[in-house]
Amino acid sequence: MPKRALIEKRPWLVASLAAGVSYWLAAKGQVPGLWLIAWKGASVAFLAAYAWAHHPSRNAHLIALVMALGALGDMVLEVNFTGGAIAFVLGHLAAITLYLRHRRLNPTSSQKAAAVTTLLAVPLISWQLTGAAEVALYALGLGGMAAAAWLSSFPRYRVGVGAMMFVTSDLLIFARMGPLAHSALASLLIWPLYYFGQFLICTGVIGTLRKKGEFSAG
Repeated sequence: MPKRALIEKRPWLVASLAAGVSYWLAAKGQVPGLWLIAWKGASVAFLAAYAWAHHPSRNAHLIALVMALGALGDMVLEVNFTGGAIAFVLGHLAAITLYLRHRRLNPTSSQKAAAVTTLLAVPLISWQLTGAAEVALYALGLGGMAAAAWLSSFPRYRVGVGAMMFVTSDLLIFARMGPLAHSALASLLIWPLYYFGQFLICTGVIGTLRKKGEFSAG
């Protein structure tokens, strides 16, 4: 799709990409704190607007809620880690609800094994990285979200991979609390893994719902 047509048809996606990429560049600069927090939140908030504004179905509005809670979590994390984590947990629960509504029929044994491994390994690794029970509890919701995405009928190479990117981003955050506390590479990778993971999840869900005939909007 030509750039002009993309802007005209999906302005919220263009706004999200612009905010997400520019935030990553600006985060290391001299942007004042409150502006930077709003900038960070806007990246995924625009995805929520994209899912809500032109896709009139309950499932589309549910993924919009997931994105909105993610945007809220992004901002609250900057001032209160626990409050931000709660927003993300609520987003994971909403995502799990959506994915369970769209379970894949007859998943293979390897797919089931991957989901179970994700569900158990994510909180275990999080515990090993931080030694914090509250982090492991949060990670149980994170792993549940990724496992449910992997077993859903949404495309694994968009929604499933996006969920795994989200997981990897959070594990890097936890690693920075311990063994990777001084890793510049970990700090560099956290945002793009998270943001593009959310982007893949949102667009993958909307694209699938459109193909299923839930709406005809772009």
